[in-house]
Amino acid sequence: MKILVIDDDVEVVDLIKSNLINNSYTVDTAYNGETGSYMARTGAYDVVIIDYIMPDKNGISVCSEIRATGSTACIIFLSMNYTINNKVACLEAGADDYMTKPFSLEELNARIKALIRRPRIIESSILTCRDIVMDTKKQNIQRSNKSIYLTRTEYNILEFLIRNRGMILSRGMIMEHVWNAEADPFSNTIEAHITNIRRKIALPGDTDEIIRNITGRGYIIQ
Repeated sequence: MKILVIDDDVEVVDLIKSNLINNSYTVDTAYNGETGSYMARTGAYDVVIIDYIMPDKNGISVCSEIRATGSTACIIFLSMNYTINNKVACLEAGADDYMTKPFSLEELNARIKALIRRPRIIESSILTCRDIVMDTKKQNIQRSNKSIYLTRTEYNILEFLIRNRGMILSRGMIMEHVWNAEADPFSNTIEAHITNIRRKIALPGDTDEIIRNITGRGYIIQ
């Protein structure tokens, strides 16, 4: 298991490095954001530990650059500042965990072990289907560069269909994924929402429906 520690505080880096080596990890270190970002993007690391504030480049920038390469490394932030805004910014940039300084080495070890047990699947926030582009982070949709407004439920149905394009999704599957347990499985609410989605994403002159109804089985996007 190979870990990269990026922090401008030499004492903190040495402390973490010594602890990790004692736990049989291979450890590399960097003392500024620029160097750390380069090492993380060009090396094969299982875990990257990043300080929030550093010279040259801050932790948010480093994290974003790592994720932009498609890296699935586990990323843990360390910070003196525990504000909700900071934590949200780190998680949205692609971090997996966030710890405040001072921190316990035992807790750091436990969090590393918990993260590396998880399956690493990084999905793009941009979904495409034909000329439809769905940004799941900003929650907006465009078709042929034209913005499309969908209600929350309509949006969730379309996202579910696009993520599973090529598969027939039954009414029960859609109901279970989009609605809560109190929804009436015998109502025609799914059909009504599908009709609205088709109308909203249609372009003038369309002859082929993007969302197809497979009689008796459900809906599919090819």
